Amino acid sequence: QVQLVESGGGLVQAGGSLRLSCAASGGTFSRHFMGWFRRAPGKEREFVAAVSWSGGVTSYADSVKGRFTISRDNAKRTIYLQMNSLKPEDTAVYFCAAALNWAVVDSGYDYWGQGTQVTVSS
Repeated sequence: QVQLVESGGGLVQAGGSLRLSCAASGGTFSRHFMGWFRRAPGKEREFVAAVSWSGGVTSYADSVKGRFTISRDNAKRTIYLQMNSLKPEDTAVYFCAAALNWAVVDSGYDYWGQGTQVTVSS
């Protein structure tokens, strides 16, 4: 079992930046692929970014490519999502998730955090 806790959300103006963190406990963190997802009001949860065991392979949704960066620190059992040039349409609850296999869809993930709210004002 892997437990995940997100932090770092908040209110930011358009064009600003935030860094989300996701701390993991339990399980073998370094053997899990990790991802970020988000759910905007009235919408389905969607993929944002994923990172491989070592951090050497990443994948991004087209909507965030070039603005967001996913990374991980296996020694700290933590992943990060650096979000720059934020837009009002990035407003959502952001979730981190852990998977035993590489996946860019939520059905591929085995463990989920509770989420952290990100609100971008125009």
